[in-house]
Amino acid sequence: MSVLDLVLEPLQYEFMVRALLATGAAAIVCALLSCWLVLVGWSLMGDAVSHAVLPGVVLAYVLGVPFAIGALVFGLLAVVLIGTLRGTSRVKEDAAIGIVFTTLFALGLVLISVVPSQTDLNHIIFGNILGVSTGELVQICLLAAVAFVLLVLKRRDLTLYAFDPTHAQAIGLSPQRLGALLLGLLALTSVVALQVVGVILVVAMLIVPGATAHLLTDRFSRMLLIAPTISVASSAVGIFLSYWVDAASGGLVVLVQAVVFLLVYLGGPRHGLLRHLVTRHRRVTRRGRAPGRTATRRRSPSAPA
Repeated sequence: MSVLDLVLEPLQYEFMVRALLATGAAAIVCALLSCWLVLVGWSLMGDAVSHAVLPGVVLAYVLGVPFAIGALVFGLLAVVLIGTLRGTSRVKEDAAIGIVFTTLFALGLVLISVVPSQTDLNHIIFGNILGVSTGELVQICLLAAVAFVLLVLKRRDLTLYAFDPTHAQAIGLSPQRLGALLLGLLALTSVVALQVVGVILVVAMLIVPGATAHLLTDRFSRMLLIAPTISVASSAVGIFLSYWVDAASGGLVVLVQAVVFLLVYLGGPRHGLLRHLVTRHRRVTRRGRAPGRTATRRRSPSAPA
């Protein structure tokens, strides 16, 4: 079987096409947002928001409303609770994040266990890419489009906030509002990726692409291009692999992204581990040869004598 057959055969099925479109939309916005999360240092915040949406999804099912609404409400609630706990007590940010997201995630697990349901809500935890319906695909694409437009329109302000909040405030921008916008987009993007890879793996899509791009370039504008490219390509490869090896789609998407990160970490042209080791070896070698050269030069004038 040729490579072309390996690619075209899965595309004969509508569920595979929907899975690729949904994963691609989620991969783009997650990768864009991950660039700012990596720079600001909000990786743990992404983990918190992605886990905190679980009870919102369960309650949305009980009330008969779209999952995205419940997830978005609880995502924003988690952000508010973290900020309140951090600002009104001696608890530091990392502890506040840990308390809020573990509590809400535990609440979601309890609700899943006690709420009678004819639908298997466990797919919210582990993802169900291949089971995305047409309605869910439209919902994912609309939310992804909103997040994408906001990120593109506010990219300059958010970039300045990430690099230098003090300067942003000096020129009239509000760091508090920009931080709130970034957190709101984090909650929205978590909802987009929720249906694709599930609650547990959302944080990987929100962190890995940006971290990979950060190892490949020092320019933020290039990060915004490299991260989505890597994320979409890795997601497509993961979906096709899940079809051919009959394995979990969400897990394979994240594993492919992790493999790409590992390859860049080891062999990156500028910041790869192997390059650093080679550069260090060359420096040590040069230092070892330097004294010998100096001694030779000093002895050369007396050589004829």
